[in-house]
Amino acid sequence: MSISKEARKVTTNTIQKMKLAGEKISMITAYDYSFAKIFDAAGIDIILVGDSASNVMAGHTTTLPITLDQMIYHAQSVVRARERCLVVVDIPFGYYQSNSEIALASAIRIMKESGGHTVKLEGGEEVIDSVKKIVSAGIPVMGHLGLTPQSINKFGTYVVRATEEAEANKLRRDALLLQEAGAFAIVLEKIPAALAKEVSESLSIPTIGIGGGPHCDGQVLVMHDMLGINTEFKPRFLRQYLNLNEQITGAVQQYISDVKSRDFPNEQEQY
Repeated sequence: MSISKEARKVTTNTIQKMKLAGEKISMITAYDYSFAKIFDAAGIDIILVGDSASNVMAGHTTTLPITLDQMIYHAQSVVRARERCLVVVDIPFGYYQSNSEIALASAIRIMKESGGHTVKLEGGEEVIDSVKKIVSAGIPVMGHLGLTPQSINKFGTYVVRATEEAEANKLRRDALLLQEAGAFAIVLEKIPAALAKEVSESLSIPTIGIGGGPHCDGQVLVMHDMLGINTEFKPRFLRQYLNLNEQITGAVQQYISDVKSRDFPNEQEQY
């Protein structure tokens, strides 16, 4: 029996035990009640209420515009559906970078108003004071290194990060700093698999990869990408498990046709 399946409720402690046992951790994004209910019932370990909601739910080109209030709204919807999995909520851009007091206030609002279990923020040494402050208040923190989408205007591109030795060394150092500051896990996004393996093995806390190769302690994908709802985004690291875009389009076109041809509703579908 796996540690994950034995857990009545998945907690940060469960995730740590999975790392120690070498059991891989599954994580997916969700932003509403209905999908969160399906994912939780399917047995997912972690649901991430990602600031990717800015892209997939609101249609923005980056994660930057989404507000704390909007993130709390999405997180509330997900938490209402949760029976078992761990719920991690992104602190959005602008609500933790300026100083640790603002970061703590943002984390407290997320925890109190959404009922989420942990928060996630991007960056290493630059945000260590905020991580320490949030953890000291009893709020678990997930880190995020490598490609950090909130910094897109700094990088100017979504290419693979940490391919140069200087940036790779900074990532190694940042990962250890996050662990020392009390982070319970770290997302490693779009970095070379060999580096992700090295970092994962150097840490006592779990790593969750997205484009970080097979040696991370777990994996995360954005639901809209994995289910084929969003068809424009096809990076190398994405495995598309369904093509819902095609299936939904076909279903809606059939519905339109049935309405136009007066086939729907039929005698059995009326009172």
